Amino acid sequence: MDFSVSDSTREMLDKAQAFVDERLIPLEPEVMGRDWPEIEPQLNELRAEVKQMGMWAPNLPTEVGGMGLSLMDLALLSEVMGQTPFGHFSFGAQAPDAGNMELLLEFGTDDQKERFLKPLAAGDIRSCFSMTDKNTAGSNPTLLKATAVRDGDEYVINGHKWFTSSYDGSAFTVVMAVTNPEAEKHLRASMIIVPSDQDGVEFVRNAPVMGHPGSGWFSHAELKYHDVRVPAANMLGPEGQGFLLAQKRLGPGRIHHCMRWLGICKRAQKLLCRRALEREVADGQMLADQQAVQFWIAENAAEIEAARSMVLKAAWTGDTYGFKAARNEIGMIKYFVAGVLQRVVDRALQAHGALGMTDDTVLAWYYREERAARIYDGPDEVHKRTVARHELGRAMASG
Repeated sequence: MDFSVSDSTREMLDKAQAFVDERLIPLEPEVMGRDWPEIEPQLNELRAEVKQMGMWAPNLPTEVGGMGLSLMDLALLSEVMGQTPFGHFSFGAQAPDAGNMELLLEFGTDDQKERFLKPLAAGDIRSCFSMTDKNTAGSNPTLLKATAVRDGDEYVINGHKWFTSSYDGSAFTVVMAVTNPEAEKHLRASMIIVPSDQDGVEFVRNAPVMGHPGSGWFSHAELKYHDVRVPAANMLGPEGQGFLLAQKRLGPGRIHHCMRWLGICKRAQKLLCRRALEREVADGQMLADQQAVQFWIAENAAEIEAARSMVLKAAWTGDTYGFKAARNEIGMIKYFVAGVLQRVVDRALQAHGALGMTDDTVLAWYYREERAARIYDGPDEVHKRTVARHELGRAMASG
């Protein structure tokens, strides 16, 4: 198992880190907290710079305009991009677009790739992913109630979805709905591409997240589908394979998320150390002189290093043996790194005192937005149960 980094990869990471430090982080105070239409032009200018640097769409192969990185290199770059809320978007690797592009690349027809993948990969449009029903457990896609009924050369979609992230300003959504209600539970649902402005798509609201409504790429929309008709040619992949496609989408996505979270941890640790060195607390003593703060810094360092090693092992396993072989590792990193993220950001916020609760630092934004890390792409408890079953199975097999 070799985690060494090549010279070319190191050069790429250094280049990306410089862009994050010099162009993105200084922009945060100016753009955070503003509505999406106000900040999108500035971010699009930064995206143009990234394209000129040759670092656009690191998750895509070169034939569709991406960088063609291995999973390991992409994981390392995700850690760099994750150090600012706008990192992945600026590099064209943001969710949910990244997952949708990967689905279209592997399962899309030639027409779908031309109509949807090409402009999405170029950053000319955005997309969203509409899986979670309003009144069923989002952690179990086999319980979906939304339906897509075949009617001649069309599907007619009805359902009530929410947490359709990034619907604002999107060109299309990938809807997961039941097409084969009598089939085995894992073969009931399919994925269908629906233009966001299609007749019958009702935007209900953006669900507020801890008091912040969100807009554009940061939004979480509640939608209703009322007899929405789309061509049968908009089916993504084979009918009844929606659950399989969802798993294909989520496997590498969880590695991307975990490395992005580690980028957040790295940023939070930097802010904690800087605060500790600069803040006088009493009689010439600095915050860094307090044992409790030293413990926080040490605990962060150990947990970040452990989490990073686990994620790189999962990425290496996926690159070397495929995602099926890395399934257990991916399950473990999903809940372990999410927990590390929560603790590291919490300690950094605590060290900043009342300042940490305000939007004058990025920590409050991370605390608010990334608490969801323990929920989306499968709650911690679901992954823990899966890993436990795997370990129990190994124990039974060994007698």
